[in-house]
Amino acid sequence: MTKLGTDDYPLAERRPEIVTGRRGKPLDALTIEAVLSGEVTMEDLRITPQALRQQAEIARAAGRPTLAANFERAAELADIPQEVVMRIYELLRPGRARSRAELEAAAAMLRRDHAAPLIAAFVEEAADVYERRGLFAARY
Repeated sequence: MTKLGTDDYPLAERRPEIVTGRRGKPLDALTIEAVLSGEVTMEDLRITPQALRQQAEIARAAGRPTLAANFERAAELADIPQEVVMRIYELLRPGRARSRAELEAAAAMLRRDHAAPLIAAFVEEAADVYERRGLFAARY
């Protein structure tokens, strides 16, 4: 596939042939009629890691590296079960994780069980910041 750039944005309008749902349905198959007939389900409407990586590529081409990094982390999160995402979210709230070890264990689990090294690194970075700022102590 050719490299994506700012001319490809928005993908749904400029490059609809490369946008698919989670079950591989192309955009033109996502119609009201298909929804009403049951051919299209919620799974077809969920964003894919591929779409998020494509958005990251465009953001990088536009000179927006921070936005690109956010899209790349989001691509990892897209395949992680919601209950795991919510558990990590809860741990990242100040005063919720009791120790650095708790966040490090969460990061290790993300790497090991979900092949999510970028999100794991984000959690490890949070552990560093929380330790520096004393955010491991319960606040409430």
